[in-house]
Amino acid sequence: MNSDYKVGDLIYDANIYDAMNTNLDDLHFYKRWLPENKDAQILELCCGTGRLTLPIAKEGYDITGVDYTPSMLAQAKVKASEAGLEISFIEADIRTLNLPEKYDLIFIPFNSIHHLYKNEDLFKVLSVVKNHLKDGGLFLFDCFNPNIQYIVEGEKEQKEIAAYTTDDGREVLIKQTMRYENKTQINRIEWHYFINGKFNSIQNLDMRMFFPQELDSYLEWNGFHIIHKYGGFEEEAFNDNSAKQIFVSQC
Repeated sequence: MNSDYKVGDLIYDANIYDAMNTNLDDLHFYKRWLPENKDAQILELCCGTGRLTLPIAKEGYDITGVDYTPSMLAQAKVKASEAGLEISFIEADIRTLNLPEKYDLIFIPFNSIHHLYKNEDLFKVLSVVKNHLKDGGLFLFDCFNPNIQYIVEGEKEQKEIAAYTTDDGREVLIKQTMRYENKTQINRIEWHYFINGKFNSIQNLDMRMFFPQELDSYLEWNGFHIIHKYGGFEEEAFNDNSAKQIFVSQC
């Protein structure tokens, strides 16, 4: 979403993405906050391949998924079709999204706001959320709580972070290096991919870090009231040692 910062194409390879991201701790959290009324309308921004969209649709909810990446949406549509689910998937930039409907629940899962690299990008998204949220509706999202020690340690040496096999038979090994930019608060992450035992490529995974008081203020400045802020998907209280920042808010 900025020419200077990016996420590599291989990271958005749908099969590589799905094989790596199998943990569903966040699904259980988001399902706890679904409206009791199954007629409620739900909007998921940055839905990817439908990792959360499909299970929520299987619960009988009317959910719409929005994503910026065609290959991820193509995979989501295939999975929905195979599951016999009718889900509206929309290719769009969430900074400029303009849909005719309003929603009872809007959520941005899986640390996706870290790819909003400038304040103006985040503020545009918050404005989009406000414009699409019904009166009394909820806005939920999760992101990392920046860990300075982790970033410093990550700058010292390359570390193996994942090894797995994709559904299409590729053996994937990923090693990570990172470099933090103090001025921009961007963590410049590089994932070194080895596929079937051979080096394949270096893919960027640049992420904007949002610090706790900063993010709280941004929400409040943009007209959101923070109902809950958790430090984990089991709704643990947020504290110094929390790995996550998880928000439940209203306009």
